[in-house]
Amino acid sequence: MSDIAENAAWDAVLRRDRAFDGRFVTGVLTTGIYCRPSCAARHPARGNVRFFADGAAARAAGLRPCKRCLPDDVARDEAAVLAAIDEIRSAEGTPSLAALALLTGYSPAHFQRVFKRAIGLSPAAYARALRETRARDALSDSESVTGAIYEAGYGSASRFYENTKGRLGMTASAWANGGAGVTIRWAVVETTLGKMLVAATDKGVCRLSFEEDESALRARFPRADLVEGGAAFEKLLAEVVANVEAPGSGAHIPLDVRGTAFQEACWEALRAIPPGETRTYAEIAAAAGNPKAVRAAGSANARNNVAVLIPCHRVVRKGGDLGGYAYGQDIKRELLRREEK
Repeated sequence: MSDIAENAAWDAVLRRDRAFDGRFVTGVLTTGIYCRPSCAARHPARGNVRFFADGAAARAAGLRPCKRCLPDDVARDEAAVLAAIDEIRSAEGTPSLAALALLTGYSPAHFQRVFKRAIGLSPAAYARALRETRARDALSDSESVTGAIYEAGYGSASRFYENTKGRLGMTASAWANGGAGVTIRWAVVETTLGKMLVAATDKGVCRLSFEEDESALRARFPRADLVEGGAAFEKLLAEVVANVEAPGSGAHIPLDVRGTAFQEACWEALRAIPPGETRTYAEIAAAAGNPKAVRAAGSANARNNVAVLIPCHRVVRKGGDLGGYAYGQDIKRELLRREEK
């Protein structure tokens, strides 16, 4: 087949993991068809399955493509999504769905589905997220808040505040001066995965880690005012703990994180992965708009401040190997197991 072990391939089929689409096809000998790993059709018996590197190899064995999942369209879909991402990232404004569809040769409705399936966001939502991450990056490096807002592509300061209200975390001026003077509430709690540190500003969670304490938090945020616990913090803390015990249920939990534009694009891509699925570093890099920046995607993963809430545990190495994790493979494996339920 390819460099993917058959056991890993079969596990991907059982999960209907879209991350493996395009890396092999599943041949069903009893029906004479071959499918994407993510095909929604009922799973065949394992003994009736043979894996092939691609559609050409499956057709050479006498199989025909599935009319439901269209496995031969994977490469075309991926090329279309990458072309659209390039167009969105280079355009001065936000390209319309019709323009992106014309660029890629799809109908607007079909391209919307293809893009959202690959990235987890619609083209318009991806463009908004990209503009917000550029705003964060510019605010981090600029002495002028107004200048940074225009640099990020917003037509006016009022449009910036309207579009990013509740999503940027700290205020624009706080981003510009590094977050000095921000109050962070924190607690260390016991979970089934071990001791967990949770810290949050009044805008959202800024740190979630395992086996860390106040000293580690203070080293990370030396200019912040650290306050232990508090009644207002308890509700958020309970939601975070619940999401760790049942990962994938915390998309509503607000975050207050910062990074470069590319790092934050990677984090958006991680949050868009459906629970129970995985992606490779190459796929995260592509979703963030730079398919060649695989190593940088790995670095963005490592710089994730809020484990589980930004689910970097959903990234695996090419071939399906579990790969590393800041808090150990046992926790990573358990998080993935819980999401598969």
